[in-house]
Amino acid sequence: MRLLLVEDDNHVAAALSAILARHGFDVTHARSGEEALQALVPEGPGFGVVLLDLGLPDQDGYEVCGKIRKRTGTPVIMVTARSDVRSRIHGLNLGADDYVVKPYDTGELLARIHAVSRRTAHEDAVTSGDSVLRLGAVHIELPTRQVTVDGTVIQLTRKEFDLLALLAQRPGVVFRREQIISEVWRTSWEGTGRTLEVHVASLRAKLRMPALIETVRGVGYRLVAPGA
Repeated sequence: MRLLLVEDDNHVAAALSAILARHGFDVTHARSGEEALQALVPEGPGFGVVLLDLGLPDQDGYEVCGKIRKRTGTPVIMVTARSDVRSRIHGLNLGADDYVVKPYDTGELLARIHAVSRRTAHEDAVTSGDSVLRLGAVHIELPTRQVTVDGTVIQLTRKEFDLLALLAQRPGVVFRREQIISEVWRTSWEGTGRTLEVHVASLRAKLRMPALIETVRGVGYRLVAPGA
């Protein structure tokens, strides 16, 4: 897999590139936001994943993520020391597919890279069929991956959509955390649990319906159909 590493620290980039290369990745190193955007032009080499450090010298990493998402659907994993939930939600709202907090374990990073890659490879399965799920004011069009609330289109990331579509296909049914992680992230890796919590929080905020997705303590989540 080709991977674009966006990291301004050459020592960190060299060490990480060596590790990634040992695990079969073909790494291209960009030292700034501008270099990253130039590497992602349509006529350039295709990348399976973008590993984006937020502390860049020329542009804020969040700004770079937004620009990347406008020009490509390549999965983006943010890497940063900013560990608060608000920062994570902001990154996901801009289109990031995952968020890794420094310092991280190399095994964790590799697992997350493989997880977003598997999810991208299987996302067509989520959109099979031609049904539209209607939950009160919320309409979920599976073929077009479009969500509207009272007729207004809500911009969701790919995994936010996959998570909402999974829960919405069986309203009222409790989905175990492990089951959600397996079906949406295509992995059984336990460390994905925190990412699941962040995505649920982001969905609640975007839909402006915090009660739509209910947390079942110690088990998982369920979608509460409006009026139920």
